[in-house]
Amino acid sequence: VQLQASGGGLVQAGGSLILSCAVSGSIFSIDDMGWYRQAPGKQRELVALITSGGIAHYIDTFKRRFTISRDNAKKTVTLQMNSLKPEDTAVYYCNAEIRHISQVRSVIEYWGQGTLVTVSS
Repeated sequence: VQLQASGGGLVQAGGSLILSCAVSGSIFSIDDMGWYRQAPGKQRELVALITSGGIAHYIDTFKRRFTISRDNAKKTVTLQMNSLKPEDTAVYYCNAEIRHISQVRSVIEYWGQGTLVTVSS
């Protein structure tokens, strides 16, 4: 199983970016999916997560500017980021809680490789 994140890049303050993450490999199902970020010199932090039923949860800081969504059929999760600020500069990681066909009662957490978002002032 792999998570492949894409969509990062350089954007000016006030701009927008869309991050996408696709799960590949044979699985049974995906529980929560989420986006985290890690700024230089800081710990990784949760940005938003979305349940298998489509209920989104956001850290308050991001609630008005970011939108998380998922496509269960395509096994993808997306983060729409608007009104970006220089302090949003970070490596963004996608995360998924996956159940395998051989172990449907267990959830294994997987991480994408990270995609760099740089917001210039």
